[in-house]
Formats: sequence, C-alpha cells, structure tokens
Amino acid sequence: MSMHYTLSSKKKSIKLPVSGSANTGKDWLIFTKWLSDNLREIFQRVNNVDFSDVEEIRLRIGQPLLLKASEQDIFLDSNGQQTSQVNSYRISQSDLAETLERMTNSSIYAVNEKLKQGFLTLPGGYRVGIAGQVIMQGEDLQTIKNISALNFRLAKEIKGRAIEVLPLLMEPGGLLRHTLILSAPRAGKTTFLRDLIRSLSEGVPQMGFNGLTVGVVDERGELAGMWQGSPSFDLGPRTDVLDSCSKARGISMLVRTMAPDVIAVDELGHSDDVSAIADALRTGVRILGTAHANTMEEASKRPILKLLLEERFFERIIVLNRKNGPGTIESVFDTGTGRNIMKSEIMPGVINHG
Repeated sequence: MSMHYTLSSKKKSIKLPVSGSANTGKDWLIFTKWLSDNLREIFQRVNNVDFSDVEEIRLRIGQPLLLKASEQDIFLDSNGQQTSQVNSYRISQSDLAETLERMTNSSIYAVNEKLKQGFLTLPGGYRVGIAGQVIMQGEDLQTIKNISALNFRLAKEIKGRAIEVLPLLMEPGGLLRHTLILSAPRAGKTTFLRDLIRSLSEGVPQMGFNGLTVGVVDERGELAGMWQGSPSFDLGPRTDVLDSCSKARGISMLVRTMAPDVIAVDELGHSDDVSAIADALRTGVRILGTAHANTMEEASKRPILKLLLEERFFERIIVLNRKNGPGTIESVFDTGTGRNIMKSEIMPGVINHG
C-alpha cells in the first residue's frame, strides 16, 4: 500500500446525554452501582454535568466530592448540583467503606494482590487508584489498609483518531512498524492505544489495508475491559486478549499459541518486559506499546526506556499531550532517521544516528 496516502478523518468525540451515560457510551447509572448509597443518589440527581468530559472521580475522606474534567475541576453538592469547593458534599468514612465493600464483593482480602499494586480494575475497564496506609515486610509491600482515598479513572473509547497517523506507522507491505506511544498520565495514551489496536485489527479499506491479527496483553484489564469473556471496548474483529496476565508471560504465550502479527501492551517499564519483547522480535511479531514519559528527553533518562531506545526496539515513537485534549498527537518520530516525520524535525534523546 502507498505510504503517500492521506486518509482524511474527522476526529470523533462521544457526546453523551448530560446525566444518562458514562464516557464509554454505557449507562452512567450502571457505573454508579459501585458507589455508596449516598453517592449514588447524588449522581442520580446530576443534571448539569457533561459526563463525556469527565476523566476522574476523586473520593477522599473528609474532602469534597470532586470530578476532574479535561479543563476544570467540578465540585458537587448533596443535590448533585455544581457548586463551590466550600459548599460541596464531603466524603465520609462510610462512603468509602461502602464503596470498597461493593467493589470487592465484601472481601477486600480476595483482591489483595491488586491492592499491592495500588489499584483495582472494575468490569468495563474502570481503574480505581487507592491510597491509604501501606504495610511493608522488609522491601515487600504486603497490603494497603485504612484506605483514605479512591480515584476512579473513567475509561473512554474515542474512535478515529489513530487513523490520522496510521500511514506513518505502516510498511509498504502492510505490516506495522514497531511502535511506542509516549505520554504523561491523563494524556490519553491508553485510549489512543485502544483505537490503534482497533484500526489495525479492523483494517482500513480506503488505504488498501485489510487488517492484522492483534494479540493484546491486558495486564490491568483496562484496554479491553473484559467481563466474563466479553470485551467492554471494541478492539476489532482480529484481536485476541489475554486478560490479567503479566506482560512478560503474556507476550510469550501469545507468540506460542495465537500467531499474532502484532502484540500490543500498555505501560512498559519493567526489565522483564524488555526480555519478552526481544524474544518476540526474533519471531517476526510486531510490537505496539506505551510508556509514561512527557517527552523523548524524559524517556531517555529512565533506565528501561533508555534501553529500549538505545537498542532501537521501536521504529516509530508517537508522543502525545493534552494541548487539544487527551490524545493530541504532538510528534511521530522515525528512530532510523531521528526525524519527526510529522514536522521533519530531528528527534532529541539518546539515539545516535551517525
């Protein structure tokens, strides 16, 4: 297929009823079943918040009920109305305890392994960050107790944005170049990765691209949002998902059992990830991943990412930011030439192009 083809695509955003749906297009009230009775009643009364713009719900004992939208913080009162910080509803200890009980099916010990990582993942791909008293045994984290704060990160599905850069990521023969997506937290890398997986799996007929078999290692359950074997998000018709599996083990399993063209993983950063990727590369599988970093310079200062860059595991590096909302494409670097192929700029960082 021609790499000179430019696919025009309107950026699609999901505009949802003000109080009827969550960001993913599913019923907003289904999500609130995880919350305490008091909090559920508050959200049922909301009629002046566009939930399609809400990215996080913050619950901190003794502090205001806070919604973080893309451009502002929203405080709610006990009637579900936007208000000032001073007049907002205050989260009680019972609110948090009841919410935790519902999220863990009344058995917080059953999810202790997840607690050790500082989060839980709910059906639908909702990730809930947890803060509280950390219990250590030597260098090992045993659990988190006396939980004081929860951060609900609302998973989104925005289709069409990844197609803008897909021609820059593909080889003439129709295979994906090894690609790494970098962004700071809340800059949309998981949402962007999800859309890129779907586009690769679905294919783009306008480009003469029929689609690839994609294997996804969904370690935290966010990418697919699997629930009883069914994904909550559309990852395309040629996609296979390993749910709740470590990246290192999952990459090896997919190569042996599912014959993928592409393996996609979220949040690389462990030394085991590097070994697993190196093994997969020897089989001809293409790698698509993400990592936390604001810039190429920042990535080059992190040991694991520095190694991935120096060894040139990736041929394309996409840098995202929030300038025009989460998932804004800032740069697409060609690691072979060191240029931003969106703007023809030299890539900063650790790679020696001489």
